[in-house]
Amino acid sequence: MSSAPAPISVATLHTSTRHDSGPKHVTGTAEYIDDMAEPGGTMHAYLGLSTKAHAEIVSIDLSAVKAAPGVIGVLTAEDIPGENDVSPSHKHDEPIFATGKVHFWGQPIFAVVAETRDQARRAAQLVKIEYRELDWLPDIRSAQANGGKLVTEPLKLERGNVDDGLTAAPRSVNGSISIGGQDHFYLEGQIAFAVPGEDEDVTIYSSTQHPSEVQLMVAAVLGVRQNAVTVNIRRMGGGFGGKETQGNLFAAVAALAAKKWNRACKIRPDRDDDMQATGKRHDFVVDYVVGYDESGKILAVDAVYAARAGFSSDLSGPVTDRALFHSDNAYWYPAVRVRSEPLYTNTVSNTAFRGFGGPQGMMAAERWIEDIAYALGKDPLEVRKANFYGTDTNNVTPYHQTLSDNVIHRVVDELEASSDYQARRQAMIEFNRTSTVLKKGIALIPVKFGISFTATWYNQAGALVHVYKDGSIHLSHGGTEMGQGLYIKVAQVVADAFGVNLDTVKIMATSTGKVPNTSATAASSGSDLNGMAAHDACEQIKKRLVAHAAQLYQAQESECVWVQGGLQVRSELVPFAELAASAYLNRVQLSAAGFYKTPTIHWDRATGRGHPFYYFAYGASVSEVTIDTLTGEYHVDRVDILHDVGKSLNPAIDKGQVEGGFVQGMGWLTTEELVWDGKGQLRTHAPSTYKIPLASDVPPVFNVQLAEWSVNKEPTIGRSKAVGEPPFMLAMSVVEALGVAVASVADYKVAPRLDTPVTPERVLMGVERMKEARG
Repeated sequence: MSSAPAPISVATLHTSTRHDSGPKHVTGTAEYIDDMAEPGGTMHAYLGLSTKAHAEIVSIDLSAVKAAPGVIGVLTAEDIPGENDVSPSHKHDEPIFATGKVHFWGQPIFAVVAETRDQARRAAQLVKIEYRELDWLPDIRSAQANGGKLVTEPLKLERGNVDDGLTAAPRSVNGSISIGGQDHFYLEGQIAFAVPGEDEDVTIYSSTQHPSEVQLMVAAVLGVRQNAVTVNIRRMGGGFGGKETQGNLFAAVAALAAKKWNRACKIRPDRDDDMQATGKRHDFVVDYVVGYDESGKILAVDAVYAARAGFSSDLSGPVTDRALFHSDNAYWYPAVRVRSEPLYTNTVSNTAFRGFGGPQGMMAAERWIEDIAYALGKDPLEVRKANFYGTDTNNVTPYHQTLSDNVIHRVVDELEASSDYQARRQAMIEFNRTSTVLKKGIALIPVKFGISFTATWYNQAGALVHVYKDGSIHLSHGGTEMGQGLYIKVAQVVADAFGVNLDTVKIMATSTGKVPNTSATAASSGSDLNGMAAHDACEQIKKRLVAHAAQLYQAQESECVWVQGGLQVRSELVPFAELAASAYLNRVQLSAAGFYKTPTIHWDRATGRGHPFYYFAYGASVSEVTIDTLTGEYHVDRVDILHDVGKSLNPAIDKGQVEGGFVQGMGWLTTEELVWDGKGQLRTHAPSTYKIPLASDVPPVFNVQLAEWSVNKEPTIGRSKAVGEPPFMLAMSVVEALGVAVASVADYKVAPRLDTPVTPERVLMGVERMKEARG
């Protein structure tokens, strides 16, 4: 058992400090948007959704909708004064309301605005729409078979001579892997609340990871400038990427209604409609050819990463780009060529999700590592180690960035020893030799994940810090809090900078009215960017305070040293509150706007070359499972993790992110299955049919350790590393372990090739394939 987190008043960085909203979360007093007091006359909107996957709209009869009890009005594309578009890629391919044609089942066509949410929801069902159905593309293979229309420009990464490498390789393997998608299943669904102001002004409370993009989109939809729109968000009940772009539509609808009728308006869909109408993690099919030698070393890789993008571009370009960036995971390929295919399909437009394409890229890499291991009769860990990036040589990625911080060898060696992997693998083999029904599997996999937005301009952040006369501090920055602990980490940075306790720092809601032009809280960069911006603001104020103290106490600035509690001037401690009060009386500015931009990074997409990542985060996991060969059911018995977060800003928060990321990743790879029917409707649109992990699915033995020796070689905030996304991929070890258990049925001679999610049905089918192979 780890020791309890330190009290909230402790300011020291690199110590376990509780989440600032933790007590509110567990007592139900944390205020989310739906908890906010509604102004008198607040209206409620609800979307009317398509019931066809691909069809022309012949006619729409809204008369019954408008006549329904409580209905104030109906919004369609004709009611939009600005642009009927919320495309984050600015390709104008994602209308708020469909006109003329619908491209997926669940596409918004109109919105009802009524006195109550129930009235709006019921009225939306009364519409009569006549459709002329068109052929539709449900998935990747059907899209490829029909010409492979893309929603955005594909990417190719290439290094070395792949064709020669494949020709010269003593051995080769080709195949494909199908990797399923995933719904975000945030506890708080999509929601927006718009309050009209005077003139063109409107204030939006939006559950969004990207307030500045909501501001931009709402302004464009209303046909006003961005300074007329203020977006606020104190906290989200989960995001995981699903609120990076998907909140745009809801905010725009609420704002349209609020300005049209000059009354506040809220919109919150049911879970079923939320899941039908909003994007998900992209599912992929990866086709590959890999050449290798007798020792298991990879010589050449040629792969195509095809993704179900959905009906519009959304973020499919950068998501499929990042899949290619992580097609290597932790492995060096002497020659490599990987290409993306972001395919148009008649399904909801897929979007960002924790890992942002990286997990799908890595899953394919682990598949061909597995293929090689079974072909050679080796432990897959041996093949993994044989292909690790080097530290001084064999260290150039497919996008021509040289790895300079590689610690994967140490991470894997330490976890292999601490988890007792080798002894447990031998015990597994012995168990499987005598057990006829139950079979065990164990696997150790590495993770290398690049940190930075690949769109270089997003790698910037701002912060606003005020010090008041009583020494209390007001902190605002552009990052958003979705439960991950960003707010408490940045507050720790500020408290540590001034030498005060955390209860001195007031964490304010994120607002475009305080910090402009913010980047999305995504790409695991929230603490890196916003922590450094806040630190910059603090340093500006501290510099002024030191100059003031030196003058006031007739000392040299070098004799003024910041310590816990305030400023040490020679032998005298000046308490922070006293220093702030005297600074005010002497007209010293006690406010500063901080700014930070990530250095050294650059990326040329046209050539597929650059230095897109500031640094890399590393980790490794060992999973042990037991399967029932008669039913396909299985249990994850034990998980051991060692993860690199640099010098952790807050170990309690970071371990929570590692644990939560692993369990969410395990859900993606095992139980969370998205199923569309023959008409194009998503059938797994509620917890009754879409199965996220339960508390009972958490491994009964779950050993998570941070690499306490790690210090980021780059000058990040506190020399820490990002922790939001990298642990998600650690769950790949569950799939690999399930594969080992399945392969044991054929004495480990045949690669199991389990597609994801690895449901019990897929395990059972895998077992049957092994029985056929065994003869």
